[in-house]
Formats: sequence, C-alpha cells, structure tokens
Amino acid sequence: MADLLGPATPWRISTVTATPSTNTDLAAAALAGAAHGQVLIAEEQTAGKGRLGRQWIAPAGSGLTMSMLLRLPQIPQARRGWIGVVLGLAVRRACAATGVPATLKWPNDLLVDGRKCAGILAEISGDAVIVGVGLNVSLTKDELPRPDATSLFLETAAVLETPAGLDREVLAATVLTEFAALIDAWVAVQGDVDTSGIRSEYLAVCSTIGATVRLELPGGGDLTGVAVGVDEEGGILVEAEDGVVRSYRAADVVHLRPAAAN
Repeated sequence: MADLLGPATPWRISTVTATPSTNTDLAAAALAGAAHGQVLIAEEQTAGKGRLGRQWIAPAGSGLTMSMLLRLPQIPQARRGWIGVVLGLAVRRACAATGVPATLKWPNDLLVDGRKCAGILAEISGDAVIVGVGLNVSLTKDELPRPDATSLFLETAAVLETPAGLDREVLAATVLTEFAALIDAWVAVQGDVDTSGIRSEYLAVCSTIGATVRLELPGGGDLTGVAVGVDEEGGILVEAEDGVVRSYRAADVVHLRPAAAN
C-alpha cells in the first residue's frame, strides 16, 4: 500500500489476519507510547465495537476494518468530538470514488439509500484518540448482519460482476489520503470546523439535518423533533415540539421522516 500513499504520508500501517478489535489494539499501543499515525488493518475482527456498546460483525475478508491512532495536541479537547465526523467525510469521499453516493447519519454512520454501509467509532486512550471504521465492501445479501445494511458490492452490482471488482487496498489508501488531508486542514486552524470547511461539508451530506427524528437518550427516555444543525462541539441540534432547540452529544437517532429534497 505504500506506493498508493506516497512517501509523504503520515501513516504507518500494520496488518493482521484477525484480532478482537483494532480499536482496542491501538488503544493499548497508545498507552504504551505509540506515535501519531499508527494504522492497524485487520482481515477479520472477532469482537469489533460499534457505538453504544454494539458489535460490528462481518465475514473475514469482506470489509475494510481499520483503526488509526491520533495525537492532536493542536486541537482543543472540546473540539475533538468531531474526529469521527472527519473520518466519516473521508470514507464518504472514498465511496464516491467507487461510484457509490453516500450520506452520513449523525454522528457518522455511512448510509447508502438509507441503508448502513459503514460505522465509525472514536475512543480516548490517554492523550490519544483512536478512531476506527468498519466498511462493508464485498458482503452479499445473505451475509449482511441486519436487514437495513448494505455493502459497496451490492450498491455497485449493476457495473461489477464480482466483489473482486472492489480493491480494498485502494479503498484503504483513498480513505487514509482523504483523512490526512482533512486532518491537516483541521489542525491548521486549531480545530475550527468552520474555517476548515469541515462543518459546511458535513451539513451538506448529513441526511439527519432537516429530518424528523426520534432521539433515544442514554439512561432511557426519548424525544421527537426536527434536526436543524450541529453545534461547534459536534452535538446534534434538535428543535423539539415545544419550539426550543437543544443540543445532544450522545443519543441514538432514528429517522422518522427524511429531510425535504433541496
């Protein structure tokens, strides 16, 4: 993959056949002093982690499963909640390069026609951030983990006769290249998501904005309203039935009615 990334890449890549979780492995490496830019790619995760304690499961060799170790002292703690979004934008750009148009569901699930194609999870490990992605690449319909999931192969079936038409090494290199470019722009302005253009790009591709949603809140309870934006710390802004707009940093979002077409 080094030839695809070029000599100036900030990434140092390791690969494994199988591991319980690439995020967990890099979190341990971060505590042991591993440097910024470590990347771990696994053919299979046996205990892959998703948001809110869920598992991410896919057959061996069917997805792109990788995590990155980031040390970003230039970005204030309050702004680091955007890191999953930044990776989500990079993954979306990489998918677009395969001919698959995708959107992001708040905070950073990758959707194709409303079906989940990738999940992203960011975690803190000491003074480092570990962020990982699980992207469904070659899964067939029978291999999907849930009815509302999809894969790049299924979405490009009209032009690809076999899953082999999707090169996971090229996908990984594209994601990492786009991610590095976005991080560079973000770091250059000390994590300002407006000056860097990150918030405007996200709002343009986030299918949650403008949709009627139900937020299922940590600890129980839910509320219904219209998602109207994302604040500076990455929280979803929802206008509830009482007309008040509130920000939520942690919630499970269910789209009840999609955003109106532009």
